[in-house]
Amino acid sequence: MAETVKKPKKKNVNRIIRTVFIIALLVILSILALGDFITDFIWFREVGYTEVFLKELFTKLELGLPIFLGVTLLAVALLNALKSGFLKKNQLVLGDKSVKKRVRIISIVLSATFSLLLTVMIVSDLWFQILQFINSTDFNVADPLFHKDVSFYIFKLDFLRGLASGATIIIVALAIMIGLFYVLLLGFARSEGSSAAAEEAEAEAEVFRNAEEARAAAENEQSGQNGQGPKTYSGIDDILSEFMAKNRQSGPRRDPNEFRTKGRALLNVAGREIIFLAILFFLSIAANFYLSQFNLLYGGTGTAYGAGFTDINVTLNVYRAMIIFSLAAAVCMAIAIRKKSIKLGLIFPVLMIIVSLAGTGIAGAVQSYIVAPDELNKESKYINNNIQYTRLAYNLQNIKVEDYAVKGDIDRLDVLDNMETFSNIRINDFEPTNQFYNQTQSIRSYYQFNDVDVDRYYINGEYTQVFLSAREINQQYEDSWLIRHLKYTHGYGITLSRVDRITSSGQPEMLIGSIPPVSDVPEIVIQRPEIYYGESTNDYVITNTGEPEFDFPSGESNQYCQYQGTGGIKLNMLNRILFAIKERTLKILISTNINGDSRILINRNIVNRVKKIAPFLSINDDPYVVVEDGKVYWIIDAFTQSAYYPYSEPYSASTNVNYIRNSVKIVVDAYNGDTNFYICDEEDPLVRTLAKIYPSLFKKLDEMPQFLKAHLQYPNNLFNIQAYVFTKYHMTDVAVFYQSEDQWSISNESYGQATKQMTPNYFIMKLPGESEGEFVSAIPYTPNGKSNMTGILMARQDGDNYGQLVLYRMPKDRTIYGPMQIEAQINQDAEISKEFALWNNSGSSYLRGNLFVIPVEDSLLYVEPVYLTATSTSLPEVKRVVMFYGDKVAYEPTLAECLDVLFGSGAGDPLKTAYPVVTGKQMVEDIKSGKLDLDMPSQGGQGADPSQQGSQGGSQEGQGSQELSTDDVKGLITQLTELLEKLNALLPSPEPEEAPSDAAIETSPAAID
Repeated sequence: MAETVKKPKKKNVNRIIRTVFIIALLVILSILALGDFITDFIWFREVGYTEVFLKELFTKLELGLPIFLGVTLLAVALLNALKSGFLKKNQLVLGDKSVKKRVRIISIVLSATFSLLLTVMIVSDLWFQILQFINSTDFNVADPLFHKDVSFYIFKLDFLRGLASGATIIIVALAIMIGLFYVLLLGFARSEGSSAAAEEAEAEAEVFRNAEEARAAAENEQSGQNGQGPKTYSGIDDILSEFMAKNRQSGPRRDPNEFRTKGRALLNVAGREIIFLAILFFLSIAANFYLSQFNLLYGGTGTAYGAGFTDINVTLNVYRAMIIFSLAAAVCMAIAIRKKSIKLGLIFPVLMIIVSLAGTGIAGAVQSYIVAPDELNKESKYINNNIQYTRLAYNLQNIKVEDYAVKGDIDRLDVLDNMETFSNIRINDFEPTNQFYNQTQSIRSYYQFNDVDVDRYYINGEYTQVFLSAREINQQYEDSWLIRHLKYTHGYGITLSRVDRITSSGQPEMLIGSIPPVSDVPEIVIQRPEIYYGESTNDYVITNTGEPEFDFPSGESNQYCQYQGTGGIKLNMLNRILFAIKERTLKILISTNINGDSRILINRNIVNRVKKIAPFLSINDDPYVVVEDGKVYWIIDAFTQSAYYPYSEPYSASTNVNYIRNSVKIVVDAYNGDTNFYICDEEDPLVRTLAKIYPSLFKKLDEMPQFLKAHLQYPNNLFNIQAYVFTKYHMTDVAVFYQSEDQWSISNESYGQATKQMTPNYFIMKLPGESEGEFVSAIPYTPNGKSNMTGILMARQDGDNYGQLVLYRMPKDRTIYGPMQIEAQINQDAEISKEFALWNNSGSSYLRGNLFVIPVEDSLLYVEPVYLTATSTSLPEVKRVVMFYGDKVAYEPTLAECLDVLFGSGAGDPLKTAYPVVTGKQMVEDIKSGKLDLDMPSQGGQGADPSQQGSQGGSQEGQGSQELSTDDVKGLITQLTELLEKLNALLPSPEPEEAPSDAAIETSPAAID
């Protein structure tokens, strides 16, 4: 008796343990499955973009739940209607309640499964297209063929294609669902007579089963009392009786012709469904052909991109015929099924196949025998469409074209008056500068400079182009978890150097360097140099822990700090568990250094950070660092792009993108990680649509701090795309475009010791006709297949001129040297080629930097730095600067000396001062006023300081504006010295106070040298 009481309790305990275990397992699995979602939600809340994160989820729920519930209810109703019609028409029943319940459950499961698949297909793939469809913004530009606004193609066509392509899948799934349901009905349905017999047999079987269960219970009880085993049979009678009972339970034997009869009944009843599916199928085909006609705007068979003569006159008509035939096939198929006529149902499908094949043949014949012999006349209208819409898509229609005279008549005064340009000519290159920074400014092996950025700052009050780079922590340096994630948490400071200055050893002249940063620039002060978010900070870090963070090295010791910023997520116990799971480490959970005030900083790589927030933007992978307001910031360019701009040709064979805008500027705080998105092109319909979808994400450009707005750059990768497209689409005359009479190429240059295509370069220069220097990007053109220069395309960057493209078109009546022709001139110079050969054979090698084409007034100059690198070191040094003007080449150690050689002594003097622009303008004023005459040998011309320019002048009667070479001047000085010595020998010695001073004569050669 005691055992019978204890056994149920033990079973209850086991049941409770199993339940707790299952619940715990489900919780763990849920956390593992939803862990990334939860931590992402926490992070988006930390950065202030929760709405952006939830937009996808809420959109899918808002669309998915109504679709799922609505389709499920409709499908259940449809299946119930099919069931009732099938049973009623064929005088069938489903039997007892259990069978009816089973059929009802099956119909619900089939409907829900079908609805779920349909919902997932629509919502998962099309949720963003649905948002674009709803929030589309007009371009106010219509395509020339169908006269639809471009917004239809950019925002709606992709969504409609998705629906149309999914229609066939839906129809097939619907057919499968209905077919499965009918098969199940065949298995469960019974005729009314057989059903009655089955119910009677079932009743008899139930009585028999009750009797057998009672006898079995008695036998079991007896065997339990006698200690016997399982039930045994006393004889053959028991075995036969059990066999007969089982047969009686199975009901009456089925009629062998029952399934055949029900099959014919199924075909009769399912006729309506087959008609319905056939109509849907051909309607989906018609929809696909309707949407396919818009594909003609992308590609085509004509000479230009987009729909051409054959596409419009043949292929388009074929599509329209197929639409009509598809609709007719739907009607005929319904009639054919009713009349059971296969021939009637196949008429239009066969016609569609014939028309499709015939259309292909006719299109080829028209293209070959009608269009090709008279292609220009036949295609001119469509070529013009291609030109017009491609220029619109790449924003080339507003390029300002200016004819550039290239007179070649600038003199020394022009050089001095254009020091904004000459003082910002880049003679340092990106890669050598990056190597120099890493070898001399890393300070410790755990620091690194990812790359070098170019920007402009005011230095000593003058607009100056500089190189700068952020000193980031190299977290791969140490494998220890504590050091990697708790100790080495951030980089420190930046380096900055002028692009035009080098040391005596040929290396960049540093203006900001060392740790902590030491600045020689009064305009740039860094009060918060720590870099927690950067280009190469890929790992998470935990701040405000019991372990002090390494800040920077100081002599033989280190300085430590605690993070004071607002970035990161506080690690309470729940967050510790979640992020321990996310980062796959228990150390976050068990480390005693982590407390309630600790913060985990994740997604610190600024490019990945921005992509995670806004995956719908195309992000420039090369951010640039900015130092302003005492802090370090990153600026990242983001682009909106599309592949559906009608008649616009993709910019590359490797992409289908044919529309692009730099519509968004993103600023990331290197200390706090604050990430702000600013719309910089409010005329772009794509970004306006995104702003409707994500109203809390974007800010107006006016909200950007002015000190950051001054550093906005027109991105070179976009400018390079526009420059490439413009090589072909600067031709707006259809005949010229068709014959490629004036197609251009982007110039090549000798770089290193190889030839490569030029890329845009940034400059600060005073553009022709402008009064002040400005930040620009430029790239030169040559005629296709030739080397002479035909134009320079520039992108202005400053103020209200930001983004304005200007083409300086070279004269066509004479040859203007292109970059490769200048490279050939350099190679042919005897002195230069001899030195190049010497360097390559003396344990070193020379490398040629970028060749710069620089407009000055109405003339062109070409400048190229030359590097020398020893085989034992990877640190190149600037050893020479080559400058070409007119037909003269200067090959000197510095840019200033090149200017002196080409334009006369003193032309490069301002470059030797801290204020080259002010010095140059002061020298111009002094020369014009007669205070300074650089043609007379004197100490003037050194240009040591603007305040001394007034005392550096002099006059030389009869000299006028004649220019003398250095050798001529030295010869005159020698002759004058000899003449004075002879006069001194003939004349008596003067009194000491009247003795002639030779100081000027003695110092003049030094000034010339």
